[in-house]
Amino acid sequence: MSSQTASPGDSTDDEASAAEAADFAGPTDARRVTTQTLQALKEAGTPIAMLTAYDYTSARLLDRAGIDVLLVGDSASNVMAGHETTLPMTLDHMIYHAQCVRRGAERALVAADLPFGTFQGNSEEALASAIRMMKEAGVHAVKMEGGRAVAGSVERIVEAGVPVIGHLGLTPQSIYEFGTYQVRAEGEEEADQLRRDARALEEAGCFALVLEKIPAALAEAVTQDLAIPTVGIGAGAACDGQVLVSHDLLGLTTDFSPRFVRRYARLDETITEAAERYVQDVRARAFPSEEESY
Repeated sequence: MSSQTASPGDSTDDEASAAEAADFAGPTDARRVTTQTLQALKEAGTPIAMLTAYDYTSARLLDRAGIDVLLVGDSASNVMAGHETTLPMTLDHMIYHAQCVRRGAERALVAADLPFGTFQGNSEEALASAIRMMKEAGVHAVKMEGGRAVAGSVERIVEAGVPVIGHLGLTPQSIYEFGTYQVRAEGEEEADQLRRDARALEEAGCFALVLEKIPAALAEAVTQDLAIPTVGIGAGAACDGQVLVSHDLLGLTTDFSPRFVRRYARLDETITEAAERYVQDVRARAFPSEEESY
């Protein structure tokens, strides 16, 4: 927080930015999505569309489709690197993927996960990780898993000028603590704790909160508790927005089919069929043709 006294012009600038966000026209609006845009969407009751992205080409396509937020998720560990968990991802790995996505996104807000081991130690470590991500990758925000245990680090990072998205419910970086990817906070005690964690993250300065794999009624209650937007994944339709792993939505992860995933395409079949046809044409010397040769 700055100790400087606000000038009369500051409130005018804030009002102008808020008005611009409120006037946001959605996918056809070429203006960059900002944290204020997302807040305005919540207040207008307009759901936020978020998807993961890990490379330049997919980021460019998703950006053109009108996705509001591109999340460079540590799920890259699973869908890009083939690991069983998100834990192997390093900050260097995440910065590389975030750089690629940032170059492809002209309109969407780009946020990136801080991976396991880069913020849990202390607030100094967390701040250094967040600053590296913002400076080297050019992202607009970082995402951090955890509740009150990380609230102090969230506050420190936000005070340094880095916007933060929180993440509660099923937090994949804690998979060995949970032991399973099942729904979280089904019991009253854990549900109450999650609501307390959500309020703590909001008070620490998070501008949005991801709620993963929790009962829909609980997600709705949290959404009503908070002034900031909630974005659900397996958390029902009452959240202020939704997020999916793009590989799941596109049908590229056929060995993974949780209840909350809706497949809008079957690119696994499209890619396999295209590659099979290519092999056939090469074997038959049907490719390249005379027109495809110099």
